[in-house]
Amino acid sequence: MNIVKAESLYKNYKLGKTLVPALNGVDITVEKGEFLAIAGPSGSGKTTFLNLISGIETPTSGKIFIDDIELSSLSADALADIRARKIGFVFQNFNLLPVLTAIENVEYPLLLTNRVQQKETRRIAERALEMVGLSKFGCHKPLELSGGQRQRVAIARAIVIKPSVILADEPTANLDHKTGEEILNLMKKINQDEKTTFIFSTHDAKVMSMATRVIKLWDGAVVK
Repeated sequence: MNIVKAESLYKNYKLGKTLVPALNGVDITVEKGEFLAIAGPSGSGKTTFLNLISGIETPTSGKIFIDDIELSSLSADALADIRARKIGFVFQNFNLLPVLTAIENVEYPLLLTNRVQQKETRRIAERALEMVGLSKFGCHKPLELSGGQRQRVAIARAIVIKPSVILADEPTANLDHKTGEEILNLMKKINQDEKTTFIFSTHDAKVMSMATRVIKLWDGAVVK
């Protein structure tokens, strides 16, 4: 079953009067349950590709499908709904809300979607924190947590909506080697246990070694 499909994907940016190509005709299909690494050096188009999948940016041309829904035909509100219901995000800078506790950060996506009764959101969020090993830290705010703990909270926030796919943009970049390995092992376990699809933007050799498939980008094109 296809979770993500990109067809003839092009993305150009304007820099003054210059047109800068970021993606050049990318075709990628991602199956349910993959642990996929999109690899390449800085400027290869990895993050642009994730931004297009998430609907944060729109392609210059080409099509993107999430669960067979073609994104370019959707309004801004519909795209926001797709992100809220079908896509989890894990960033290298964690992107947690500093004024909220860990449990409140995890609960927040559930409150946005209104798919779960409010009295149930806390129980579901607590379960997600338990899955990442942070049950005892629910009342801590992000600044009271280590980098690895903050990334675990971010993973719990990503999985709590049971998304079709989790997009992870260099998730180990700001972590030391040992902590980064622990985070990768955690995400791999979630992938295997929950059949959650992960797509990584990375140049980390450890991520690539753990991936079920590696797609290499160079100057915006897939390297055959």
